[in-house]
Amino acid sequence: MLLYTGEAPVTATGARLDAVLAEALAKTGVSRSRVQEYIRQGLALIDGATMKKPNAKVYGGERLELHGRPTVSRLAPARRGVRVLYSDHALAVVDKPAGLTTHPAPGISEETLVHRLLHDFPELSAQEGERPGIVHRLDKDTSGLILTALSDRARLSLAEAFARRETCKVYLALAHGVPKPPKGFVEAPVGRDPGSRTRMAVVEKGGREARSDYETVWTSPDRVVSLVAIRIHTGRTHQIRVHMAHLGHPLWGDAVYGSRQWAEVRRANPLLGKLANRQMLHAFSLAFPHPDDGRRLCFRSPPPVDFRRLPLYLMRKVQRVAVVGLPGAGKSALCRLLAGMGLPVFSADEAVAQEYQPGADGWHLLRGRFGERFVPDEEAPVDRRALFAAMREDERVRREVEEVVHPLVRHRMRTFFAGHVSRGAAVAEVPLFLEKGWKDEADVVLCVSAADDVRAARLAVRGVDPETAAWLAAWQWPAARKESAADIVVRNDGGLDELAEEAARAVSELRAMRVAVMRGLWERLARFWRGEGVPFCAEGDADDAT
Repeated sequence: MLLYTGEAPVTATGARLDAVLAEALAKTGVSRSRVQEYIRQGLALIDGATMKKPNAKVYGGERLELHGRPTVSRLAPARRGVRVLYSDHALAVVDKPAGLTTHPAPGISEETLVHRLLHDFPELSAQEGERPGIVHRLDKDTSGLILTALSDRARLSLAEAFARRETCKVYLALAHGVPKPPKGFVEAPVGRDPGSRTRMAVVEKGGREARSDYETVWTSPDRVVSLVAIRIHTGRTHQIRVHMAHLGHPLWGDAVYGSRQWAEVRRANPLLGKLANRQMLHAFSLAFPHPDDGRRLCFRSPPPVDFRRLPLYLMRKVQRVAVVGLPGAGKSALCRLLAGMGLPVFSADEAVAQEYQPGADGWHLLRGRFGERFVPDEEAPVDRRALFAAMREDERVRREVEEVVHPLVRHRMRTFFAGHVSRGAAVAEVPLFLEKGWKDEADVVLCVSAADDVRAARLAVRGVDPETAAWLAAWQWPAARKESAADIVVRNDGGLDELAEEAARAVSELRAMRVAVMRGLWERLARFWRGEGVPFCAEGDADDAT
């Protein structure tokens, strides 16, 4: 078929034949490489004579002709297509799933995005090469938006828009830790890692310009994971993954650029290796000028299920419940009931008893601080009676003992909570929890409260004299202050049946608190998935066609 016929312009003196013909065919979308291919096939004529050399010179005034042959793609369409967000005669915007390679390449035998595009857009088979329609690419394990050109003309125009940086690409990433500062600009050249041919790295020499903007959108309360929005101004291989690792916050699931962090996560929780079996990176927003009329188009695609599920899973940590109350209020009785309802329970008193056993840390520290005064026998535990008496008589001794024992109890409590991360809730009975300023160590403080006369009667039954009871209570906040600092108050002025009813109510309230926390997180993240509060995405909103 005849693609072009006409005279070489007089301004083309000494120009290459392929350059002149490519310029003449620019508006048709026929690329210069394809023009060169046709010339070599003997489909070009100069003044009626066949010319097979693309670099042949023309001097103006010659009669030029170029013929073409229909292109038959060697790529077979896949049996299924891809999610299409938008398409017209010139282009399509599609959503690439994670795990799908963008286009065929040497050594890649599996189905690619191009094969699926051919299923939905058979006209792509008319384009040359192994990458029909591909204007830009995503890593195999990165999900999200890809722009596809449905004609050579559209492909050349869109490629120029990318080259002139008239496009806006915004990604969402789940990164380890909390980037500091929370937003910034990374300008660090990216090139082949000198130590590995399969990796990229920030390099001092030989790298290509690479620029990225980032802003932290959300961070989990435990600061383990952050949702980060990233806009790239250049499109280097693995750019975002390399830049985030360069900042010290590699992506979750990235076994290449965050291997150490990811190995630590999988050792601590093997299930996470299944939940995040790829780098958590999603091409979220894409804005570009239409190749026909230049109007701005903007598209967004919410992240896939695995991306959305990971923050929710990471937030499903155990609800840490601290039980407090004055002596005789019934803390231990409540904890026994909670244990009978299936909740794990920690007791600070039991932890102290363990620390006083021969060879324990508390035993060694007290012996080192006070000598044989409270640990006269190397085979015996701490003499609690003598220690208690000394603490009553000497305020300095009490403070020194607390300095030794309380950090050990705190460590045991933390270990207890960490050992029950898969449970809905876990309970720690720690009488001085509020007084020691440990409120950040728990998600909920539950105060057991009883009238003074009721508490006194219970202590008397246990053999605690009024003077000792008053001394113990003096270490703690007054009942009213404890109750005001608590999230849940359990009244225990009656018998065990009444306390059981209060325990059931408390468990119900704890469950409701957990549900409210997760619902609040889900709703907040859902707003992000819709683009609310995500930076860099304002450009092109007026033409949003999501």
